[in-house]
Amino acid sequence: MPGKMSDAQRKIDLATRSLVLTNDQISKISNLLLNEINEGLRRETNPIASVKCYPTFVRDVPDGTEKGKFMALDLGGTNFRVLVIDIDGEKFAMDNEIYSIPVEIMTGTGEQLFDHIAACMSTFMTKRNIKDMKLPLGFTFSFPCRQEGLTKARLVSWTKGFCCSGVEGEDVVTLLRQAVKRRGDIDIDVMAVVNDTTGTLMSCAHKNRECRVGVIIGTGFNACYMEHKKNAELFHEDLPGPDQVIVNAEWGAFGDNGVLDFFRTDWDDEVNTYSLNKGRQLFEKMISGMYMGELVRSIAADLCRRGLLFGGKGSTQLFTPHLFKSAYVSAIEGDPDGDFTNVIKACEEMNLSHATKEDYEGIKMICHRISLRAAHLASAAIATLLNRLNRPHTTVGIDGSVFKYHPNFKTVMNEKILELVNPGVEFELMLSEDGSGRGAALVAAVAVRQQEELRKRGRFRKITPIPDSMKPLVNGNNGNKSTTTNNNNAEIVN
Repeated sequence: MPGKMSDAQRKIDLATRSLVLTNDQISKISNLLLNEINEGLRRETNPIASVKCYPTFVRDVPDGTEKGKFMALDLGGTNFRVLVIDIDGEKFAMDNEIYSIPVEIMTGTGEQLFDHIAACMSTFMTKRNIKDMKLPLGFTFSFPCRQEGLTKARLVSWTKGFCCSGVEGEDVVTLLRQAVKRRGDIDIDVMAVVNDTTGTLMSCAHKNRECRVGVIIGTGFNACYMEHKKNAELFHEDLPGPDQVIVNAEWGAFGDNGVLDFFRTDWDDEVNTYSLNKGRQLFEKMISGMYMGELVRSIAADLCRRGLLFGGKGSTQLFTPHLFKSAYVSAIEGDPDGDFTNVIKACEEMNLSHATKEDYEGIKMICHRISLRAAHLASAAIATLLNRLNRPHTTVGIDGSVFKYHPNFKTVMNEKILELVNPGVEFELMLSEDGSGRGAALVAAVAVRQQEELRKRGRFRKITPIPDSMKPLVNGNNGNKSTTTNNNNAEIVN
């Protein structure tokens, strides 16, 4: 309580008050996000929108009739997974293996990256005696992409520390297929490329048919949701199916156009300055696990320089960007009041063994405020989608290390979203298990089911080329005009 604070704690409390969001600020953030989503959905304003709202070409969730053996490839960070999944309706069996991506490959060429992925896939398939099979594959690629079909997605920009040359503006499915072909010892049948939010939505929908929103709160921060087809003006597919499509919001870039500057702090600016993608993903940098620890370090270093922490005596680690881990924040938030077990460990690892009890309290306060702000921002964004959908009940599938491992995040989000949703809008936050990988396989399974249904009806014919007037507009990120094909190279005869 403020009345029990020491003089030093009161000074830290006052110095970090800008991290505490008011209800008016949260309401303004929600209204701004809704406006940005609308701009991303509209064809005319999408090229300049910061929240791109890319259609995914995924139009349905699993219906419980999907069957077969499928593969999935899940790429979204410094590790990636290869999976093989047997699906029989609501039952599934899964085997997977995690492979690392060395820094030199993350920062090398696109050919090196996809060759590495193909080599790991070959190793995986050899171990499981499925190397001679050509299995349907779902490819989770968790970076901003402009989707041009269910099996075609062009990378808009790298995030999460990747900067492989020769990939931005290119179709990542083509690059994967080329790498597999260069090897010549395996074959794949890519049925869908999705990002991790779509995989999370599909994975949760397999268990809970009311899931219509997928969110990642981990290394990155993003969401997708089921939108009415007529509102997603960039979506051009005319194949029969539900009057809906999953939209990849790409809301990590919310605020890149300056609309969130009214509450951003100097510490946010510093974190942005020392990031690999300066000026981009500003909303994500206030929420995700990739930046949470760095925000705490930046604040602590600043307060140390001002004599408010550690007696003005810091350490090389404290003043070096990215050395305060986000895992420290979750651990420190797990310490009960009056318990300093994890904050002491963090200070020792940061070579701050001279820290006092008041310093521990100060670090705990900073971790709490950064965590609370992140949870409230995430809640405002999710509540914005729930109010837009306006369904009686919606399940929100969530994956990611922050949501999974931070001890207070889910509780805070439940409470704040409950405050922010409109009357009559009910929700459930559902933790996704292996969402991005299993979800990709489920998208592939749904695609196979739908193809089979259409074949049985005998209603395929060769596709009619899409006129230029119907193709997506030039995207401001790379200046390339998108071209579009239906994912099955066919259209339906009515």
